[in-house]
Amino acid sequence: MTSREAYIALNMVDEIGPVRVRALIDRFASPETILSASRQELMQVDGVGEEVARNITCWKDAVDLDAELARIEKAGVRVVTRDDPDYPKNLREIYDPPLVLYVRGTLREDGEAHAIGIVGSRRTSLYGQEMARKLAYQLGRVGLTIVSGLARGIDTCAHKGALQAKGRTVAVIGCGIDQVYPPENKELADQIVEKGGAVVTEFPFGVQPDKQHFPMRNRIISGWSLGVVVVEANLKSGALITAAQAGEQGRQVFAVPGRADSILSKGGNKLIKDGAKLTEDAEDVLSEFEYLLPQKPAATREAGGVRSAVRLSELEAKVMAIVGNEEVATDEVIRGSGLTSAAVSATLLGLEMKRLIKQLPGKHYARNPALGQ
Repeated sequence: MTSREAYIALNMVDEIGPVRVRALIDRFASPETILSASRQELMQVDGVGEEVARNITCWKDAVDLDAELARIEKAGVRVVTRDDPDYPKNLREIYDPPLVLYVRGTLREDGEAHAIGIVGSRRTSLYGQEMARKLAYQLGRVGLTIVSGLARGIDTCAHKGALQAKGRTVAVIGCGIDQVYPPENKELADQIVEKGGAVVTEFPFGVQPDKQHFPMRNRIISGWSLGVVVVEANLKSGALITAAQAGEQGRQVFAVPGRADSILSKGGNKLIKDGAKLTEDAEDVLSEFEYLLPQKPAATREAGGVRSAVRLSELEAKVMAIVGNEEVATDEVIRGSGLTSAAVSATLLGLEMKRLIKQLPGKHYARNPALGQ
């Protein structure tokens, strides 16, 4: 039995969980050794009582590992463990990281270090939907992975916004990888995979969606991310659970403000009162993580006075042609470029990160004077 197979088996044993397995690994050094240990040996580990020890020693009675491995192979799914380099770096650091991740799609080789969670209620307003799409679009355009839960409402808008920006998005689901919930998001899940993202779960094949699974899924969303943005949530929304888990994991919590008289805004507004960062656009998020983000090459002067070339996308070149040395308002850039507001905002953010332009008070922009004429 390989280490990966042992982790898959342990993940299917009742009443064990990642925290107990971590303690067992400290004692037995490998997951294979855990499965072959005696009941008496297992019970010497803190947190492992008679029932858990019995479940482990009798694991073959409850777990059909060969059938699970066959399902994995047939579906073309990859199973990632904490021993793999592309297991999400941030997720590895939380108190209870999943033993395994079933992955449909691809994970980045850098361990998915630069990700932002965007979550909110299933029941949303048009304002909430537009804000989720806008934030995901802008953050996706500058290279961040958007992590959400594939649920109706805000989650769906966040995934779609990232895809519209040709960015990367990951859907973490609270059921088996062979299930899609809600069913109407099957096409969206397929698009996420086709566009280079991933659908991910810690649950084995055949596990149906259940309300008890969603808090478990939510800790993965928050743990995977540098920070979590709550776009719209009432006071009973699961998004607040995600925000609370993010705080416990040491992640930054952001919240989009909403109308004071809307029940859909109560949760987000409360988070702001309690210390979450008020978030109106992607700049409010990026300002917290600029020092962590991969810096794209900035234009500089060479010794001979000739500025080095900087690669610009077609949209960036169009916007740079409008932004001159004198300040220009965002509305003028929108009118002059013929682009949408979301596209202009995202492009301006990208140019700021390349240090080609600077934002001035009142959402005005000008070329970075440090680059010369």
